[in-house]
Amino acid sequence: MQHKIDSEKLGPQGEIMAHAIEACVHCGFCLPACPTYQVLGEEMDSPRGRIFLMKEVLEGSLAPEEAQPYLDKCLGCLGCVTACPSGVPYGELIGTYRGFSEPKRHRSPFQRLFRLALQETLPYPSRFRAAARLGQFAKWMKPLLPAPLKAPLELLPERLPQSEPLPEVVPAEGPRRARVALLAGCAQQVLQPGFNRATLRVLAHNGVEVVVPRGQGCCGALALHTGERARALKLARANLQAFAGDFDAILTNAAGCGSGLKEYPLLFRGQPEEAQAKALAAKVKDVSVFLVELGLKEVPPLPKPLKVAYHDACHLAHAQGVRSEPRQLLKSIPGVALLEIPEGELCCGSAGTYNLEQPALAATLGERKARHILATGAELVVTGNIGCFTQIETHLRRLGRPLPVLHTVELLERAYFG
Repeated sequence: MQHKIDSEKLGPQGEIMAHAIEACVHCGFCLPACPTYQVLGEEMDSPRGRIFLMKEVLEGSLAPEEAQPYLDKCLGCLGCVTACPSGVPYGELIGTYRGFSEPKRHRSPFQRLFRLALQETLPYPSRFRAAARLGQFAKWMKPLLPAPLKAPLELLPERLPQSEPLPEVVPAEGPRRARVALLAGCAQQVLQPGFNRATLRVLAHNGVEVVVPRGQGCCGALALHTGERARALKLARANLQAFAGDFDAILTNAAGCGSGLKEYPLLFRGQPEEAQAKALAAKVKDVSVFLVELGLKEVPPLPKPLKVAYHDACHLAHAQGVRSEPRQLLKSIPGVALLEIPEGELCCGSAGTYNLEQPALAATLGERKARHILATGAELVVTGNIGCFTQIETHLRRLGRPLPVLHTVELLERAYFG
């Protein structure tokens, strides 16, 4: 496919977009893999349609404002990447395009303020904790609030769990088999601190020394995927320094964060830190992948058999290609009957801040996912991402069937320690 994108004028980011657009042959294999196309049925709400729109904007044939409503509805779930036979790097395209287009957009004062509040709150656990507590008090005002402000309140738990600072170093139990660094994440430190506690206990029990670098912060994925490239670079530079030590691996227990760290080479393309970003990304592993490669110590059986539905977080399954490892860990627990979720490859609707910025579409997808989970007859749901956890828990509760939801390592922790 020929294109007229002036990639030289746009610099390294333009080259990324031009390459991705040129790779698309418009075959349509992406259509059934796209959640928004499944719900809305519109060509322009599919990956193929969005690639055409971005091409037209970059060539100057279409005003950005005409394309934006369709591009805004993209979850960035990358289901299309898994389905694409041509290898179109759609994730690189949509992320880079948003960075290109966001500074040129005309947003209302309310939209600008809302997005600024998200960017200045979610990546900082202390700020987010304060905002979440305020949100719990504000729930009684929910009927009076505009729709964009209702969505965050509906996703908050009834009570925030107690949180404790993470130790800087957790020693291995017994002979040390590995030394790793852990990215602590942002929202999960407030909403589900048990994810990190379970990760530290399971790793230490399996002979892994874990360092939680004090200089770390948000991985930058939230900013990068919403077009705030300068903000993403600032956050990422802090992590390049924090994780510069001698580690066997840099571990994450959140699919979105792991994918964000692996995108550092793309983010730093053409920047002085590009080589450092590549070195960091090469060490990044999801905790499930690391544990499978390391080899688990024998896992004791659960007190009684348990039917478990595993939900594939999009940024594990599609962005990182991690599907088998979480399932291997769950199957290693005697007593677990692992169940597959119908339409398991489709996004649950969380997608970073998507369920805050596109609450109606996100709710449709969330309910659809919750109903499929219930159809399995599972007693427990397991996933590997805080966004998915919150979305699934919320929609199971709305349906009146609040099944317990855990992270993969939390179920391992239960098996090991009771």
